Amino acid sequence: MADLATAPKNASRLVPLPGRRPRTVTGRNLQVGVALVIIAVVVLSSVFAPLVAPHDPLLSDPASKYLPPGSPGHLLGTDDQGRDLLSRIIWGGRTSLLIAVVAVAFSTVVGSALAIVAGFAGPLLSGLIMRTVDVMFAFPVIIVAVALAALFAPGPSVVILAIAFAVIPYVSRVVFAEVKQQKGQDYVEAAVSLGAGHASILFREVLPNVTTQIIVYATSLVGGMVVFASSLSAVGIGVQPPTADWGQMIATGARVVISGNLYVALFPGLMVLIVALAFNWLGDGLRDVLDVRQRSGAPSRRKTGDAGADGRDTPVGAAGPDGHADASGPAEEVPR
Repeated sequence: MADLATAPKNASRLVPLPGRRPRTVTGRNLQVGVALVIIAVVVLSSVFAPLVAPHDPLLSDPASKYLPPGSPGHLLGTDDQGRDLLSRIIWGGRTSLLIAVVAVAFSTVVGSALAIVAGFAGPLLSGLIMRTVDVMFAFPVIIVAVALAALFAPGPSVVILAIAFAVIPYVSRVVFAEVKQQKGQDYVEAAVSLGAGHASILFREVLPNVTTQIIVYATSLVGGMVVFASSLSAVGIGVQPPTADWGQMIATGARVVISGNLYVALFPGLMVLIVALAFNWLGDGLRDVLDVRQRSGAPSRRKTGDAGADGRDTPVGAAGPDGHADASGPAEEVPR
């Protein structure tokens, strides 16, 4: 008991455990800066593709097929039809990014709306909404994409609908948990005691505090959805040839890898990897920069799963049953 009583006084002299070194502000800003530069370059080159691309991405030249990277007039070489790879990568970014951003935006709006309604509704409606969300988890996304492709012609709309079906349950779960957590805060209870209605509590108290988590989570999703959209296009469900698309280019390159022309699939694959990493870095950086509690040093929420001797969760930084403070840092707030 003596150790427990003196733990808060000694906690300031404890050092973080090895391997848990907190990231500095400079490190966070550098990560966000690098991600923003990569995304800005890709987005601007895609938007201004007619001005930036050196060749027509659909122009075939059988006499110039499989030119290696560094060839005169073709910096990254040409594909099996003699089309310039650099031009197709630039134009393909427009298609791949547009599909991913539109799909994530649509999924975020729908999933957040369902979660907010479930968070403020009664137990019957809330249970119905969240059980429906749980049922959506049971369907394999690739099966849904194939079914949509059978009902409609394969194309960007099928990819967007398939991504939305896959992402909406995750967004709903994350936002629902955040809404319920915010509703239990003291400032919300104070607003209720002052006679505030559901609409006032939602728009003035809960929604401003949930928006940060929604932005961070949606940003992190874009990178993964670029990979997923490219995968669907690679298997023939998404964007169809001859439209320039990173997934289509990877599929074309995969068919000629055995001939030794690895670069045909390598360069679009690298673009998918770089863009996915950039959006993940941006999401991680935004989580640190936009989280007011981390910037101001305010206490973080309880770290779930670390129960004390009395069966209750031990707050991060507080003394545990052995009298030592938990120096592991704040819990991850955004599911990855």
